Amino acid sequence: MRLLSVNTGRARRSGHTDQTQGLTGIGKRPAAGPVAVAAPGPRGSGGSGVAGDTVCDLRFHGGEHQAVYAYAREDLDRWEAELGGALPNGIFGENLTTAGGDVNGALIGERWRIGPDLLLEVSGTRIPCRTFAGHLGGAGLLPTADGRGWIKTFMRAAVPGAYFRVLRPGSIRAGDAVTVEHRPDHEVTVSFLFRALTLEPALLPRVLAAGDALHPESRETALRRTAVG
Repeated sequence: MRLLSVNTGRARRSGHTDQTQGLTGIGKRPAAGPVAVAAPGPRGSGGSGVAGDTVCDLRFHGGEHQAVYAYAREDLDRWEAELGGALPNGIFGENLTTAGGDVNGALIGERWRIGPDLLLEVSGTRIPCRTFAGHLGGAGLLPTADGRGWIKTFMRAAVPGAYFRVLRPGSIRAGDAVTVEHRPDHEVTVSFLFRALTLEPALLPRVLAAGDALHPESRETALRRTAVG
């Protein structure tokens, strides 16, 4: 697996966000040269772990357990074929666009080394929101400008991309190798977790097998489901 691009975004206005000032940083573009990545701090005070990247809605995005978001170029290519439009690296709001690996098959707690120093740990999965739908709709990639129907389409595909926490900071750039240094012994992949949190909630009790590496909010959701069950 290798890193095709490191993508960052600046705040811009959008009519598809509940953020107080109507801003979003979802539209990201490849950065030139090396980019520093470090743990951003807790949700609410820390934004993106990628230097030069903006997180506008700190209620739901950014923070320690969502410091970095990765999406595979192979999945973008499949969406290109389905949507009939070009999807450049960063358009899904991903910080890292990868090639040669199955991002959605990564296990919660799996550790990736990128470049000489950066060490990341898979912590969770992206859940689509109306900002994401409106971003693609506004770009003319969906039948309607508000992206109506996109969230259900994205959920059915179950190729959501992965969130990471930063275990060791470092600088990375396009072309860096991505090496899986640790792969835990359980079944909870990024795609499995996504299915459990969206269209297949009966799977939720099983995601607890991921242990402490699981995003705390996902763990709470799974515990509530287990208690009810």
